[in-house]
Amino acid sequence: MLTLLAVVFIAWLVFGYFGYGRWIASQFRLDDKRITPANRLEDGQDFVPAAPFYLFGQHFSAIAAAGPIAGPIIAGMAFGWLPCLIWIAFGVVLIGAVHDFSALTSSVRHGAGSIAEITRDKLGGAAGRAMMAFIWLALVYVIVAFTDITAGTFVSGDEALAGSTAFNPGGAVAFASVAYLCLSILLGLVERFLKPPLWLATVIFVPATFGVAYLGTMFSNVFAFGHQTWGMIILLYCIAASLVPVWALLQPRGYLGGFVLYSAIALGIIGIFFGGYTIQQPSFKSFDVGGMTGLLFPFLFVTIACGACSGFHGLVCSGTTSKQLDKESHARPIGYGAMLAEGFVAFMALVIVMIASNELLYGPDGKAFAAGKIYGNGIGEFLTLLIGKENLPFAITFGAMAFSTFVFDTLDVGMRLGRYLVQELIGVPGRLGAVIGTLATVALPFFLIFYAKPGSWVEFWTLFGASNQLLAALTLLSITAWLYKARKRIAFTLLPMLFVLSITLWALVSLVIGNFQASTGFDIKMVNGLASLVLIGLAIFLVVTAFVKLRSEGRTPPDLEPEAAF
Repeated sequence: MLTLLAVVFIAWLVFGYFGYGRWIASQFRLDDKRITPANRLEDGQDFVPAAPFYLFGQHFSAIAAAGPIAGPIIAGMAFGWLPCLIWIAFGVVLIGAVHDFSALTSSVRHGAGSIAEITRDKLGGAAGRAMMAFIWLALVYVIVAFTDITAGTFVSGDEALAGSTAFNPGGAVAFASVAYLCLSILLGLVERFLKPPLWLATVIFVPATFGVAYLGTMFSNVFAFGHQTWGMIILLYCIAASLVPVWALLQPRGYLGGFVLYSAIALGIIGIFFGGYTIQQPSFKSFDVGGMTGLLFPFLFVTIACGACSGFHGLVCSGTTSKQLDKESHARPIGYGAMLAEGFVAFMALVIVMIASNELLYGPDGKAFAAGKIYGNGIGEFLTLLIGKENLPFAITFGAMAFSTFVFDTLDVGMRLGRYLVQELIGVPGRLGAVIGTLATVALPFFLIFYAKPGSWVEFWTLFGASNQLLAALTLLSITAWLYKARKRIAFTLLPMLFVLSITLWALVSLVIGNFQASTGFDIKMVNGLASLVLIGLAIFLVVTAFVKLRSEGRTPPDLEPEAAF
């Protein structure tokens, strides 16, 4: 059954790329004779044309972080795996990949401008500033959600490893993750000052990346901190990652993290097709599983954001990838294809839930383990197919460390983008602006993490997912406005936009009501309710602005050459 589902899912992704994806690409009339911004503005720093294979790897590692792992795990445990599988399959092909490809292509056609810049260009300055504010608030909840869920991974225990009272599974992951970051810094220093050939650095540092997981099992009690303490430490890391030069941490950590990502995917393929596992979890639980976010509609669709559709991807497409696209024809394999690959990552995470026993999903108190712990257990189980059950502690530590490396990808990008947005909004450049932007972006996460109870990541994740999906809808709104004014077909972006917009506004309204009713004062629920309300207000403003703008200006006159407007 599991193997058959995997084959059908992969076949659907292949159809999506060669069928629907090719048709979508034809609507934009990709033309390699056009000079892309990477070639026209090449500066050796930001604008650098890259070979499609290498750009695909960079783009994929940037978007396929922890999001497509945590969302399917949380939703699969809540609602059952079948509705999750259906949403991932149809969402990634018909909405998510369309969003990513369209965002990348529109950015390339607008001089590699950001989504906020495109919004400002098509809908006016006020709309551009509103989009920037929306993106910033969405990024804040990206940081909160991933910080809290990772902190839970660093303090978790594991009954499967009983037998050695000295071994602390959460502490092993924490030590391995800290060692991984130190290794990344060392690689950055070596590359900066010694300048060895890349192959030599790879041969030395990539095996060392896997070696730190073993070190974690040897020193599992070194970092035995609590949930809140780890949350504070991770946020301090975010501050550092935002302010240090990219060569010192971000670039080397991203390079090493790519090898971890591909290794995890390879282990997932081995486990799915050769592990002989059977499905143990129910395919469907209920349309209402209780609680504030227990309704299948709309909360399934915002719990699984990344892996089906993610507004965060639009920021990556327009922020970095569009500046490196060598030819327009490369937009389909990189923009559309990478999102389909992320869909498979989401499917693999869902499989881990499908084959797991209840003991591996829930603690003795019946509360769900953190998604990072569950993923680590699953990847570790797959790894033991190669190295044997006797190496289970190392295998599970590697799996959970892999999850944390993906989180660092998200935190790094989220903090830097948040800092850039604040700097642009307040108009303070340079080092002072960087510090102000960083502190402004991290202030609310510090408050929420400090007052959060362990396990609050579920609440943070839902709001993150809703804001992330709504960002995707607003990105599609800007793209639809561009296509409409250029007299192009708009149904393939308009219909996904309307669906995602309606489902996320529904979810946010529910979160506003639920959080305000549960609040006992100025607490976390009150803050989450206010944040949801602000997101709704900004979204409505952008939608109304787009409608009024397009109605007043209309489409490009027929006597104007379409390609000139497009």
